[in-house]
Amino acid sequence: MSTDPRIHPRAFIGEGVTLGRDVTIGPNAVLLGPLTVGDRVWIGPGAVLGTPPEISSLEQNAAWEGHLAHHGVVIGDDVVIRELTTISQGSHRPTRVGSGSWLLNTSYVAHDVEIGRSVTLSSGARVGGHATIGDHVTLGLNATVHQRRAVGAGAMVGMGAGVTRDVIPFSKVYGSPPRRHGLNSYALRKLGVSDAEIDDLTARFDSSVVDFHSYAEHPLLGAHVSDWLTAASQQDATLKAS
Repeated sequence: MSTDPRIHPRAFIGEGVTLGRDVTIGPNAVLLGPLTVGDRVWIGPGAVLGTPPEISSLEQNAAWEGHLAHHGVVIGDDVVIRELTTISQGSHRPTRVGSGSWLLNTSYVAHDVEIGRSVTLSSGARVGGHATIGDHVTLGLNATVHQRRAVGAGAMVGMGAGVTRDVIPFSKVYGSPPRRHGLNSYALRKLGVSDAEIDDLTARFDSSVVDFHSYAEHPLLGAHVSDWLTAASQQDATLKAS
């Protein structure tokens, strides 16, 4: 039992769990190693971090002691993980949640997912295995990202959307079936992109094909765009809003 007042006595912390400074853990939370938690992380009641990957071909560990035979979970600094959230161990690489991200209640992060910095998963949002979520992305209430999809930095996915295709950086995607509906100018302004450049990008988004290769060297957007071009399959990524 922990004597740290920030860690509730009914929280379960298994072997192989490394906690940073000023971590808060609520009652009935379960943390299983290998798991690394950064500084100033808040973990709510009933959250489960480090469950075995939900893959039928992999063994589901029979013991709650020692390291689970998987690739672990890495949580960055200043992350908020609200009540009843689940984060699974990686099967081929660590499951990662970037610094400054918020995972709201009952959200789900599957095995091998990589979530960038300052990402928001709204209540009930689901991210399937091996998916990549870029920096500054927001997934709306009950939105779902299919496994192995890449959501580009700064994108906004509307509530209830079921994303089965890669999402272009800084786009807005919503509806059923989901479609691209223009540019997330709010995210661009937060990154310091000028109004003139936003107007140029808006014109590109209004076309049937968005050529992001030309932005790979942009001083503000380049790293985000390059990451997405690497991660995304790009199949059907130029889907136009209807």
